[in-house]
Amino acid sequence: MNNLVALKKLIDFELEEFNNSLLNKKPSSLYEPIKYTLDLGGKRMRPLLNLIACDLFDGNVSDAVKPALGLEIFHNFTLLHDDIMDKAPLRRNQPTVHKKWNPDIAILSGDTMFVQSFQYVMQSPTLHLKEVLDVFTKTAIEVCEGQQMDMDFESQLNVSIPQYIKMIGLKTSVLLAGSMKIGAIIGNARAEDAQHIYEFGKNLGIAFQLQDDILDVFGSSQKVGKQTGGDIVSNKKTYLLLKAMDMADRYKKEELQLWMHTTNVDPVEKVEAVKSIYEYLGVKALAEAEMQKFYLKGLTHLNQIPCNQNNKDQLINFAENLMQRES
Repeated sequence: MNNLVALKKLIDFELEEFNNSLLNKKPSSLYEPIKYTLDLGGKRMRPLLNLIACDLFDGNVSDAVKPALGLEIFHNFTLLHDDIMDKAPLRRNQPTVHKKWNPDIAILSGDTMFVQSFQYVMQSPTLHLKEVLDVFTKTAIEVCEGQQMDMDFESQLNVSIPQYIKMIGLKTSVLLAGSMKIGAIIGNARAEDAQHIYEFGKNLGIAFQLQDDILDVFGSSQKVGKQTGGDIVSNKKTYLLLKAMDMADRYKKEELQLWMHTTNVDPVEKVEAVKSIYEYLGVKALAEAEMQKFYLKGLTHLNQIPCNQNNKDQLINFAENLMQRES
């Protein structure tokens, strides 16, 4: 099996080639934001998981490199548009595209990235192309469904934790899952094994998003790479908030609702006030326990795949590193 360093080099090379192809493209106001977005960095975990899954089944990794890049372009397209909808000022410690340029440019550059992602995914081997496109298009629609649910929750008074888990399963984790399933398909995996790797990726993605909820409140902006407490400021329904509302007594619940519905308030004051309620109720530890539950559920699917244990161990090590982001 290829090691992670070698797989990362394949992705970095393809990404550099793609970015270089944008340098002289016109109009520059359309293509510069795309290059800027991809140059911001990131863990590249979706394309990496795609190549790892292909390699897990002893597939030809070179067949999966172009689709892997397409998945990374698609992921960054979703971030670009999400930042507009969330009015987020920072992405990976740098101004978001809609702040650096303007929302209209950000929308159109994102649309272009969406089309470019298809161009690369369609370079999958002909033998597997229809199956790969079926997974990719289904995943793309589900990501949009999850984003719409997330926006609907902002004005929805009562959101349950199961509803929230369903939303993040669509918005965040299906792309991880789909990336892995596409890699497995290209690697000639059996249908049942491709589905197990999908379920592993989906549960890993839910765990990853729960960790993101925790880091948004309890992490530092320098390490997380975006505004600390952004979810609180924008009144996003997160696991932490929903759990706090479930656990709070009448007075704490009223205090939370007051902060959520008060306008023209100092964002720093709001974040600190809500964070103190979370600390009082101990919801961080509960969120961490929920995160661990989904991570372990994912491992049960991975363990049902009959393949070399050393290959599995490398994937498990990668997943564990993802789940150990610093706060």
